[in-house]
Amino acid sequence: MSEWFSSCSTRSRVRIKTMKLALCTDVLANLPFAEMLDRVKSYGIQGVEMTAGGWSPCPHVRTDELLASPEKLARFQAELERRDMEIVALNCSGNPLAPGELGERHTASSYRTVELAGRLGVKKIVMMSGLPGGGPDDKIPNWITSTISWPDYMPGVIDYQWNEVAIPWWKRFTEHAKRHGVEKIAIEEFPSQLVYNPSTLLRLREAVDDIIGINLDPSHLIAIGAEPIAAARKLEGVVFHVHGKDARIEKGLADIDGLLEYRPVTETKSRTWNYVAVGCGRDLQWWREFFSVLRMTGYDDWVSLEMEDLTMSVEAGITTSISALMQSLSR
Repeated sequence: MSEWFSSCSTRSRVRIKTMKLALCTDVLANLPFAEMLDRVKSYGIQGVEMTAGGWSPCPHVRTDELLASPEKLARFQAELERRDMEIVALNCSGNPLAPGELGERHTASSYRTVELAGRLGVKKIVMMSGLPGGGPDDKIPNWITSTISWPDYMPGVIDYQWNEVAIPWWKRFTEHAKRHGVEKIAIEEFPSQLVYNPSTLLRLREAVDDIIGINLDPSHLIAIGAEPIAAARKLEGVVFHVHGKDARIEKGLADIDGLLEYRPVTETKSRTWNYVAVGCGRDLQWWREFFSVLRMTGYDDWVSLEMEDLTMSVEAGITTSISALMQSLSR
């Protein structure tokens, strides 16, 4: 028996990698690039997820400048190398499927992000699926969350959004990504996007290409009443990236009004749920189980802390979350 355990232990040491903590750097948008890297390193973190397109102002990645200037690109890379820092993913979360100018702008920035990833040798990008309008004449995106069988307000909307807009766009985009050496497109399941849960992610992946997987962000599933641990089991082999981000269902308020919430995220006292520092929504036992299940189902990549807690200072939110994640990551 002891020989069996020894043999299993040896195989495990060879096979299992270590989950490592990275930081989504937009939370340090007030710091210049080099100072931001120094701050990240001071937390004991060696990986960064940086925005290069989409909704973000991209405070640390000037994508167009880096694509246009080999010298600026070299200096950018040198700052990372000097600190032994790794870009774990470039993020261009936006709505490239939106009607009109917004969709055009986010499509262009998504394509440029892929080109920059190719120049930097980054193999993974993080995105959102986008959300079309409800028909070809719509001017704003339309997120369908109610039944379309009755009342019959929206006949054909889902088919239009998927078959005429989303799937063709993503087929073109994934070919572009492959040409530039991107190997994984991790789509964050986000409310008010076409992909907002495991089933919609799998629908897009199956219709387009297996270069598409999920950026599993547990906070978004918590906010719609789903269970991220069950989702991790369902998505075995399809989890390409993970965000370390928590949400808290506000007892009393959610019991009365449910989880559908349109109040601004700044109105934390009134909302039925809020984004919070890791450990301030689900406890550490839950987080340990979450990462244990992820490891069990094959995930051994980076976990990016995305800190969006507006109930405390940025520094308190970062250090609280780092402490919780360091205690719960499966290593």
